[in-house]
Amino acid sequence: MAEAKNIIIERTYRASVQDLWDLWTTKEGFESWWGPVGFRVDVHEISARLGGTLRYDMIAHAPEVIAEMKKMGEPLSHATRGTFTELEPQRRLALTHVIDFLPGVKPYDSTMWVDFVPSGNSVRMVVTLSPMHNPEFSQMQKEGFSSQLTKLDQRFGA
Repeated sequence: MAEAKNIIIERTYRASVQDLWDLWTTKEGFESWWGPVGFRVDVHEISARLGGTLRYDMIAHAPEVIAEMKKMGEPLSHATRGTFTELEPQRRLALTHVIDFLPGVKPYDSTMWVDFVPSGNSVRMVVTLSPMHNPEFSQMQKEGFSSQLTKLDQRFGA
């Protein structure tokens, strides 16, 4: 079987590097966009430093998402935690999340790397996602992350 490959998602936004950096490294910024459409997060701790912690609850909040989650017998929220494993202010960061909320799946780490490449009055944001435990979940991860980026697309223009 072929080794699973990282997923790369790129967007260019009419924003400053500081604006985008703050979305990843501050409570207010992270809560303003994180989570696929229909979900929101409540950040309990965010410490944007090497080895710093990120803890938040992912919460279904749109009525149609809540109905679908209930229909599937899934919880409406789950606690998530991660660590900032790389940090070069306004250039690059890496967040390693602990995936420990999937029934029947042994907990594992999943890392995302984010590179910020300024160009004039825009910034190209390159997000690299490590593969999940199987191809189906890797595809769901890609779709979920792309969904949450639509929030930034609307804010800054893609």
